[in-house]
Amino acid sequence: MERILIVDDNTDICLLLERFLSKQGYKTASVQRGDDALALLRKDSFELVICDFKLPDIDGLEMLRRIKIFDPTTAVIIITGYSDVRMAVQTVKHGAYDYVTKPLYPDEILYTIKSALDRRNQRVESRTETDGSTLEDEATEAGPVKVTTRAAKTATIINGGRRFIFGRSRAAEMLQKHIELIAPTNMSVIITGETGTGKEFVANAIHQKSKRSGKPFVAIDCGALSKELAGSELFGHTKGAFTGAISDKMGSFEYANGGTLFLDEIGNLSYENQIKLLRVLQERKIRRIGSNTDILVDVRILCATNEDLREAVRQGRFREDIFHRLDEFRIDLVPLRERKADIILFAEHFLELANEQLEKNVLGFDDEVKDKLKDYFWHGNLREIQNVVKRAVLLTQGDMITVDALPYEIVAPSYLMEDGGSAVSTMTPANNLKSVSESAERAAIIKVLEKTGYNKTKAAEVLNIDRKTLYNKLKAYDIHL
Repeated sequence: MERILIVDDNTDICLLLERFLSKQGYKTASVQRGDDALALLRKDSFELVICDFKLPDIDGLEMLRRIKIFDPTTAVIIITGYSDVRMAVQTVKHGAYDYVTKPLYPDEILYTIKSALDRRNQRVESRTETDGSTLEDEATEAGPVKVTTRAAKTATIINGGRRFIFGRSRAAEMLQKHIELIAPTNMSVIITGETGTGKEFVANAIHQKSKRSGKPFVAIDCGALSKELAGSELFGHTKGAFTGAISDKMGSFEYANGGTLFLDEIGNLSYENQIKLLRVLQERKIRRIGSNTDILVDVRILCATNEDLREAVRQGRFREDIFHRLDEFRIDLVPLRERKADIILFAEHFLELANEQLEKNVLGFDDEVKDKLKDYFWHGNLREIQNVVKRAVLLTQGDMITVDALPYEIVAPSYLMEDGGSAVSTMTPANNLKSVSESAERAAIIKVLEKTGYNKTKAAEVLNIDRKTLYNKLKAYDIHL
């Protein structure tokens, strides 16, 4: 029998929840103060704690922190009388499974409790498995064998029938929860992360879970827009507005009307077009280039960047007023190398895609390949692992992918040492001094970038080189940020 602790200074709520949950087959206990709850948690264990955010002695965030210290596996649901997404996100960031607002409805609270306990039990069970190990494959009884991996079981369908894989790591759980929290709102979101971490997929997933899912999702790469064409692409133009404007054209804001506009690499937008964007954010109106007529638009803005926009604001490259209007909520995507429990899961997902694209039926990865994939740094994140897996599927003639199908840099990587140097692979010729030097320099740059949070300006200062030199070295060593 699963045990649930109820913490609320309202005795009526405690009594009602205890009676209701007891009838559902749960064993319950209740207290009215945070200190009493913590004292009880020291003596006994509970699978779930339902806790009021505002207690007379301790607030909900502090309660979360202490509960997780006692037992990280304990699921926590927050009760609040304030339907505030920002506060809800804070509780989730500190480890809460979900939050419910007063008044409480039996069906809603029961559903949330069951979901929280199911997630908690899955996490406890997964701790007994080796990180990245596959579950039993499912196969059809007739016809060719089709492998179904864990990746298929954690997929969300987004536009065009493509699948977005969340993963099973703590970072993946937080990402999924953040998307579920923010999607139903109209808040603007900044999605940050290194190149290849899946920023557009996250934006698409937010759109699909929003009330705008039946309307268009329009993605624009601001980095690919020239200063001259960006205004036309975003806001449209009229015939004759400039040389080459042979007809009227709708801009992305009009195409996305009622839906979602995703602005990738927002930091690359020119200052002039930043001003135009600010007007749209303020007035919800656009004006085509060459026109004197305003057009009302209802568009939710999601944007992405792999640079520090706060630093861009300080340097005067990005307007502060636009930044604060866009920064209503932020999702930071964790690099793949910091999500080792998800690496094989993503590899299996891309294996399925490669099998479909190349019309092959490779069954999986041998143990040595799995070890190599989990040990690799993955500079290009999901984009890189997708390319590696697709190449390996193409080269594989048997049922399983072996190390022979992997690129050299994965089979024999140069490992970072504590001092920032590089332990060169034993497969590197000892007399290749240039290779050793370049390998050590590349490793040192990556080490400094990690320490500075991938802030290129700070990294250049630490390395005692200018930004241009750093950019040249990033390009030369194929370091993608």
